Amino acid sequence: MDSGARPIVVIRKKVAGHGGHHGGAWKVAYADFVTAMMALFIVLWLMSADKEVQEAVSAYFNNPSGPGKLTGTAAAGFGNAILLPKDDMDKLAEKIKQALKTVPNFRNLKDHVEITITSDGLRIELLETEAGMFFESGKPVPSESGAELLTRLAEELGKLPNNILIEGHTDAKPFPGDAYSNWELSADRANSARKIMQAHGIRPEQVAQVRGFADRQLRHPDDPDGASNRRISVIVQYLTPPVKPEEGKTPEKSDKELAAEPAKPKPAEKSK
Repeated sequence: MDSGARPIVVIRKKVAGHGGHHGGAWKVAYADFVTAMMALFIVLWLMSADKEVQEAVSAYFNNPSGPGKLTGTAAAGFGNAILLPKDDMDKLAEKIKQALKTVPNFRNLKDHVEITITSDGLRIELLETEAGMFFESGKPVPSESGAELLTRLAEELGKLPNNILIEGHTDAKPFPGDAYSNWELSADRANSARKIMQAHGIRPEQVAQVRGFADRQLRHPDDPDGASNRRISVIVQYLTPPVKPEEGKTPEKSDKELAAEPAKPKPAEKSK
């Protein structure tokens, strides 16, 4: 045997299990499965949602940068606000009526609360009685019943993005004395209502105007001294005011309407 021959060295490598190469494949498959299930649940939720929610989601995907129509929790922090255009003001009116029913002693107040839809928006009026239901006669501070009703009203209106107008009105009876008149009284009552409502839900920037009209806008001009002329009006303005065509002016037609019109024949050229 040749003593100078090198010894044979055998190197054995331990081969790990199959998990070394394919260990992460199941994670990708599982992630795809979870994503598909989430998409399925979203589709099922949309199919069972009401029409208003479906329209809001559709409007967002059609125009993500547009205003759309907010429902549920709004991005601007309006809680469960409903962004109501003109056609849906009747829904807000019904919601307000249901909310006011929770006010203590509302049975005695309901005949003196009037909610109407006008060109300015949803008008909520608190109509006075001879005894002074919401404000004592000649005083700018609300009564207990008036404060409770204004508080409940503020809790609901504070959920909306709409601006609010608050108006004060008096009857035509002159206020005794020269230092204080119906002008001051109507403005002070409107401002007192604003303070209460801002303390219970209305945001300061939500109040667009506080106005006092004295007896310049009587509810019953044929009975200028009537108690119901004394009132507080809370107006929920439209987010987009209804468009009124100018008198004597034909509204402009859209491109689609113009395209659908038959072409007008050109006048025949006069022979020379």
